Amino acid sequence: MSESRALVTGGTGRVGRAIVARLEAEGFRVLAAGRADGDVSLPAEARQLVERAANELGGLDLVVNAAAGGFVPRAVEDVDEAHWDAAFGATAKGSFFVTQAAAPHLKKSELGLVVMIEDVAAYQPWPSFAPHCAAKAAQAMLTRVLARALAPDVRVCGIAPGPVAVDPGQEERRGRETLLGRVGSPDDVASAVVYLAGAGFVTGTTLVVDGGRLLT
Repeated sequence: MSESRALVTGGTGRVGRAIVARLEAEGFRVLAAGRADGDVSLPAEARQLVERAANELGGLDLVVNAAAGGFVPRAVEDVDEAHWDAAFGATAKGSFFVTQAAAPHLKKSELGLVVMIEDVAAYQPWPSFAPHCAAKAAQAMLTRVLARALAPDVRVCGIAPGPVAVDPGQEERRGRETLLGRVGSPDDVASAVVYLAGAGFVTGTTLVVDGGRLLT
């Protein structure tokens, strides 16, 4: 995969940094985009970011949509419109408009892959994270919708992490939520991205990386 070119939104976060480092180790040239590089929830800024990445890298082979926001515990009765918009902004809107803008570039690539960094919250109802669950469920549906829309030239896949970026001191408690009895790490997600990059007959599906969290 030498000389492949990737844009990673949310590339300055804990999971994003691990993905960027792993892709670079695999021979990718990567633009790691954080909030300072544009607000991907705004379609114009999403397009500008994609064009910048394509210009700087000489094209695009892979886009990883890891940007997200609004992951704050809050009772349902305390959720307001701003909280809702924060959750849906980068996660759902950003994933769509970044992918929309990147599609013409990806169609020119032999790899042509989009990876959505979803969350097991897309598949489990967490009352304290209602906007986040809803936004991640929307993103998971986009994985499938865009896989159909962009086939056969571009593959679109998802990765749904469980507890892989746990705050210090929470490892034991969060580990008990999984079948494996331990938490994962951002590197587990990065390994899944690399797997999908090489899995040329896989599209429109989500790889769950959660230690069995969905089954508990």
